[in-house]
Amino acid sequence: KPSENNTRRYNGEPDSTERNETSCIILEQKLKPDLEIERVLEQYSLHPRKEEKKKEERHSEKKFFETIKTIEKASSKPKELEFGGRIGTFMLIFFLPATVFYLLLMCKQDDPSLMNFPPPLPALESLWEARVFGVFLLWFFLQALFYLLPIGKVVEGLPLSNGRKLQYRINGFYAFILTAAAIGALLYFQFELHYLYDHFMQFAVSATAFSMALSIYLYIRSLKAPEEELAPGGNSGYFVYDFFTGHELNPRIGSFDLKYFCELRPGLIGWIVINLALLLAEMKIHNQSMPSLSMILVNSFQLLYVVDALWNEEAILTTMDITHDGFGFMLAFGDLVWVPFVYSLQAFYLVGHPTAISWPVAAAIIILNCIGYYIFRSANSQKNNFRRNPADPKLAYLKFIPTATGKGLLVTGWWGFVRHPNYLGDIIMALAWSLPCGFNHILPYFYVIYFICLLVHREARDEHHCKQKYGVAWERYCQRVPYRIFPYIY
Repeated sequence: KPSENNTRRYNGEPDSTERNETSCIILEQKLKPDLEIERVLEQYSLHPRKEEKKKEERHSEKKFFETIKTIEKASSKPKELEFGGRIGTFMLIFFLPATVFYLLLMCKQDDPSLMNFPPPLPALESLWEARVFGVFLLWFFLQALFYLLPIGKVVEGLPLSNGRKLQYRINGFYAFILTAAAIGALLYFQFELHYLYDHFMQFAVSATAFSMALSIYLYIRSLKAPEEELAPGGNSGYFVYDFFTGHELNPRIGSFDLKYFCELRPGLIGWIVINLALLLAEMKIHNQSMPSLSMILVNSFQLLYVVDALWNEEAILTTMDITHDGFGFMLAFGDLVWVPFVYSLQAFYLVGHPTAISWPVAAAIIILNCIGYYIFRSANSQKNNFRRNPADPKLAYLKFIPTATGKGLLVTGWWGFVRHPNYLGDIIMALAWSLPCGFNHILPYFYVIYFICLLVHREARDEHHCKQKYGVAWERYCQRVPYRIFPYIY
């Protein structure tokens, strides 16, 4: 999705961009007596110059952090606009839906070559059907019902700018199980699930219309939100920019968190349902008794990815999507349209362009996906475990750079290899998802190309926020870990 996979997005960031006010206060209180004693003893100190230099670095780092804190409190409006500013975000509002429709139309062509641009456009009246929109609404509100069920634990998110912590119910995996049971019941009663394939473009249009209506609602309600509840990056004062990036940070209807709900439920679980529908459509269209090996690989890899995200749902609370980005068109369209209809592009391509692969090739692709998944999951687990309990004896082998915020920057393990090892694992998996489609066309490789661009851009945003937050400590971390995503390359 434009903001992150989520899968983004649930993919895990190097650290939250929220300030930990409580830890700062505790740190300052602890440092005060020590600093007073050090000032008195400095006149008689016989320590080498190296130790004095280290003290100066600690004091300068602390002063830098305090200065940043003062600046942030003085002005909550972003000084730099992302995504090309007002003009860039205005164009993206139209460009992103157009990209989705273009990709889907190209997949329908017998020859989905880039040379066949533009694809023949369908009649406008054929793109909308009230029944399809009704099915989409039924799906959305069914997932909302599953979200409201009193099952699963309730956890607290990271502190907001006012020190308050919001509560979140972790039951995404239960919602997935209930959805699987519902789909199984439909198939048992011989419901034609390939209806999704037959009306795929209409479902994409319905989801786009709904995401636009939701974005308008979100912006209107954000106009009445208190200043402290606005998103740091979506409070520019420019209508188009704030509409796109999201004006309000955590819009809620009672205890129902709209952003958190959309992040994982309707789009991510919908992605797997669409993949299943495309698998059944392939079998029906080509009169197969079982799906092709390529289709099985694509479905299996992406099912593992989604189940992993839902099983580790709590990790999403520390990602940039939740802690920093507001809920506007960018995330609404990304969660409800881009994820289910673009991430399923490989399966959609295989329905109309079957690709046979041998078992040795399949085995090599499986190994590649396992390598990517291992890097992705172990890196995220390492980071989450360290953040949850840095004093855990099991993590004693990990070295880190202390920061003025009270947190540490890991410089060993995966996070000492590159600064964003989870992104590296994500990209390797994205390549494994595209390889079963063969090399006849570049279209099924759109996902991995887009994903590299997305994560490079997201990495630049992470760098900017971390430099502001950690100051001197971040500069030292960058010296220790020079490579951002690709070791010895970038």
